[in-house]
Amino acid sequence: MSQPAVLKRSLSLFHVVIFGVSYMVPLTVFTTYGVATQVSQGMLPAAYAFALLAMVFTAYSYGRMAKVMPVSGSAYTYTQKSFNPHVGFLVGWAILMDYLFMPMLNYLVGGMYLSSYFPTIPQPVWIVVLILIATVISVFGVKLATTINGLIILYQYLFLIVFVGLSIHGILNGVGTGTLLSIKPFYNPDVPLSSVISAASILCLSFLGFDAVTTVSEETIRPEKNIPKAILIITLLCGVQYIFISYIGHMIFPDYHLFQNADSASTELMTFIGGNLFNSIFIAGTVPIVLAVNLITKASVTRILFAMGRDSVLPPKVFGYIHPKFKTPVFNILLVGLLSLTALFVDLVTATSFINFGALVAFTFVNLSVIAWYVVRNKRRSPKDLLKYLILPLIGAGFTIWLWTNLDYHSLTLGAIWVGLGFIYLLYLTRMFTKRPPEMDFSEAETEKEVGA
Repeated sequence: MSQPAVLKRSLSLFHVVIFGVSYMVPLTVFTTYGVATQVSQGMLPAAYAFALLAMVFTAYSYGRMAKVMPVSGSAYTYTQKSFNPHVGFLVGWAILMDYLFMPMLNYLVGGMYLSSYFPTIPQPVWIVVLILIATVISVFGVKLATTINGLIILYQYLFLIVFVGLSIHGILNGVGTGTLLSIKPFYNPDVPLSSVISAASILCLSFLGFDAVTTVSEETIRPEKNIPKAILIITLLCGVQYIFISYIGHMIFPDYHLFQNADSASTELMTFIGGNLFNSIFIAGTVPIVLAVNLITKASVTRILFAMGRDSVLPPKVFGYIHPKFKTPVFNILLVGLLSLTALFVDLVTATSFINFGALVAFTFVNLSVIAWYVVRNKRRSPKDLLKYLILPLIGAGFTIWLWTNLDYHSLTLGAIWVGLGFIYLLYLTRMFTKRPPEMDFSEAETEKEVGA
């Protein structure tokens, strides 16, 4: 009798960390650079430090849950198993908001960069062009090689090294603050804490993806130890990197009032540091990165929608449909493309805050899931256990709730409407809670054989 096929456990802790860092995109620090600097009133490093503090506690909670549930689904699975299927469904619905609108954010960023470099062509034109390119490629099928992804990561770090080098050279020659050491980016009595917290709630976007390593648990050596370690290492490594890059950016260009357009301020920063050539290198590398990441996120969300259609969480005739020739979920691809057109009507702050709404809901419930699973369900209540499974997760939940309540009004309103629609849909699926809700499938692996890559 043949043995069932299993994935080979070949990934070490180092490999998993590299996977997680690449997923988070090192250059993401420049995506919200201008708007977050403006909201924080010039204290972007402090805002990143606060966001990192919140994420460290949340990463700890992800690690605790990944140790006992090393499966895909992440926050949705943790909440479903720790609380109940109904709460899990609503958390999964909130996560789905992130998946659906992340491509929109990528198109918006790409459009802003290109329009800043080619001002004669309006930003909406670039957004539509990027959407069409990604949609056509997705319909015909796309598989990005690991080597290409590795080259993209290498480019990003080489660019950051040059960015830091040019900035330090300029600072030492009297440009910007003229000094490499200052406490002002972290402490300024003239800036209220509320401004820093508001910026930190936007910057949660930069940390999205540290939990992605849970999807390779079945290919990781000793996942019960290496996955939790990798989550924490990735969060700290990227967080420190964000703080350092934003600090250097502040020291070379301290007056954020001089930015002409906060949404595309990073391109103005690059021109200031290295002239038009350096800005050209930045855009020439960033736009392909944006498009590549967009193809990945679009492939992910269309697979998720397909899995949900196949399992009748969503109407199967539409969401479970596969094109007979291209072997891709064309209706899902077109739907995501249409939703991405919202990039024509929103600004960067609203887009990032809307996505962060779902992320912060998920982060909050992961922290609470640790308490529900370990303390309530499994009665781990010794003094040491209460510190590990009650106090630390409560601190993490407190931070994420604080950040969540500091999102802008429009994002809270849109997020609440989205969750409200999810609740109404849950009532329909469960016949007013008289039956168990269907399970969402957030796994790409299970659909690889059925959906063209």
